[in-house]
Amino acid sequence: MVSKEIADHIRSWRLIVLMSLIVLTFVTAMYVSLSNIGAATGNLSDPDHTFLYLKLLTATDKVVPPFHVFISFLGPLLGISLGFDAVNREQSSGTLARIMAQPVYRDNLLLSKFVSAGLVVTVFFTSLILLMVGGGLFFTGVRMEPQEALRIFAFTAFSILYVAFWLALSIHLSVRFRQAATAALTAIGIWIFLTVFYQLLIKLLVRAILPANPEILPSEQLIWYENMILNLLRIAPGQLYTDATTTLLIPSVRSLGPVTMEEMAGAVPAPLPFRESLMIIWPQVSGLLAATTVCFAWTYYLFMRREIRS
Repeated sequence: MVSKEIADHIRSWRLIVLMSLIVLTFVTAMYVSLSNIGAATGNLSDPDHTFLYLKLLTATDKVVPPFHVFISFLGPLLGISLGFDAVNREQSSGTLARIMAQPVYRDNLLLSKFVSAGLVVTVFFTSLILLMVGGGLFFTGVRMEPQEALRIFAFTAFSILYVAFWLALSIHLSVRFRQAATAALTAIGIWIFLTVFYQLLIKLLVRAILPANPEILPSEQLIWYENMILNLLRIAPGQLYTDATTTLLIPSVRSLGPVTMEEMAGAVPAPLPFRESLMIIWPQVSGLLAATTVCFAWTYYLFMRREIRS
């Protein structure tokens, strides 16, 4: 069943179009990064200037954003396109009842939908990252350090998890709504709300709570407000992805929240070890993993209790 679903995804025109778009943005971002890699690695004041392969994913000319910014925008569309009609398409075409008439468990059908799309996304992102590493080695001739390899493949794994969340959400909507168009529009609406309007609502809430002149507040209270704003923003999966990828690809990032002058006293700007960066982003990783698991478990519950008629 998984191989059949993978074959259907590969032959799908919408997947081909979206993958072509992501490959195009990848090539554009890599071209801009290679064009600016000399300035990025030659800046001795930058504590991360020795990480050449990480600079390939973060260097920019201030016009074209880096690749991980493109993924934060296009990744949800990829996940939604792979799952919005996973179940309701089978039901509208009449094949769902015939499949269930065979000796096939319902959970196997649902798992095959999720696993097949997840494997397609995994192979796709892994191929892009290997292409980036090979291109960097070909054009620069600089070998990759183990620290860079760990961070790049952790970035790839988190990108796959980010797309998997939107895949699980779209499959859930495919089970809940009988029309594929309704499921697609609802998923895109949720994505637009969490990406654009949610941040606007948080900003309006902050403007209503904070005084007109926030500088009059004590530093402890101001830090408490900033932490509260960040925690509210991190409800959105896009913010979790941005926090995690920024920490992984920029090793000198030491904190994802406000830092007082007392905490900064004596700190030497230097890249953190991979383990320390992973500890910083562990709440983001566990939060996105928990959201994906809860969403798929809810889908599983609804699908197992659903009545299927021919």
